[in-house]
Amino acid sequence: MEERELIPHLFRTEYRKMVSVLCYLFGIKHIEIAEDIVSETFLAATEIWGMNGNPENPAAWLYAVAKNKTRNYLKHNSIFEVKISEEIKRSTNITEELSIDFSSKNITDSQLAMIFAVCHSAISVDAQIALALNLLCGFGIQEIADAFLSNKEVIYKRINRAKEKLRDANIRIEQPSLTEISGRLDTVLTTLYLLFSEGYYSSSQQTTLRKEFCAEAMRLNYLLIENKTTNLPEVNALFALMCFHASRFEARKNGSGESILYDDQDETLWNRELIEKGIYYLGRASTGTVVSRYHLEASIAYWHTQKVDSTEKWKNILQLYNQLLIFEYSPIAALNRTYTLSKTNGKQAAIDEAEKLKLNDNALYYALLGNLYTDVDDEIALKHYQTAIELTKSAEQVTTIKRNIAKLHIK
Repeated sequence: MEERELIPHLFRTEYRKMVSVLCYLFGIKHIEIAEDIVSETFLAATEIWGMNGNPENPAAWLYAVAKNKTRNYLKHNSIFEVKISEEIKRSTNITEELSIDFSSKNITDSQLAMIFAVCHSAISVDAQIALALNLLCGFGIQEIADAFLSNKEVIYKRINRAKEKLRDANIRIEQPSLTEISGRLDTVLTTLYLLFSEGYYSSSQQTTLRKEFCAEAMRLNYLLIENKTTNLPEVNALFALMCFHASRFEARKNGSGESILYDDQDETLWNRELIEKGIYYLGRASTGTVVSRYHLEASIAYWHTQKVDSTEKWKNILQLYNQLLIFEYSPIAALNRTYTLSKTNGKQAAIDEAEKLKLNDNALYYALLGNLYTDVDDEIALKHYQTAIELTKSAEQVTTIKRNIAKLHIK
């Protein structure tokens, strides 16, 4: 791999690890110091590798330089004496070499601790996601801005405000205790769920980021599974849900980048390995008495990996949606239930249910009504599709709707 490709690749894969370890060492109040040290490490790599070529082991080189820069910073800056807590010192002699552990185990421990620090109720969900993308996933400010159809200044301010709130609340970066898990795991899982959803359903044109968002959500979720304290049924259920959805990623778009609806997807493009993995983790989630929204959504996603258009399949999905809406109502779940109802009870029954929802500012709502009215009353279907086009901000969705309009039989 050439230097111009290698450093960006390492920045994505190693930056987050080094920042997590140093934040774990320094504490939440000194996130910027950790980021500065790691950024300086990559700057040194750009300069030195540009002159001398890539080292034999680039990642090891980065870790060694980061260690040296950390030691030098702490030895020559008053923060060592005044601000950094006593527990990170090896002794009262500040000239003694400080232990900076970049082992795989400490990297994993650091990232797990960071997940619970970043996903804290002291900051908003949007800020949690932005901060998670930046600190835990290694995404740059511009990449995050592109994903949320925003600008760098807005995202930069959002991340900085989030850091300030965490500092003001004096949130500790530490391994989660059983008490913290019971009180904060739901927030952590919600953040990972929304991070995955931003990749899977994003309206951003940065399509390469979509898969990376999903991959990062799955990576962070798996960290929770690997830790015996956080390896709980709902954690496994969320991972199963992600596996099932990710398994159909390649079938969701054609060669032109246009969306392909579920009924038209090529089953041979589904990733069978991910489906099997999803089944495995859903089985692991089915222990104890806990049933979360992730159990229900994962079960729905499982049935969608069964392409056969059977009555049994759609009745099972409908029952699961009924339970999900009782457990936690959401407009999207209600819309999806309505589509499922059309498969079990016919289009007219689904139309009656859909029109009760009255989601008059939702493009997906009108796109669904257009689908339901197709072949029932194509004139009404056309009006709903046209309304959906007016409401949507996604060029991709407009293309899909126009393709559906072309199938209507309008006199």
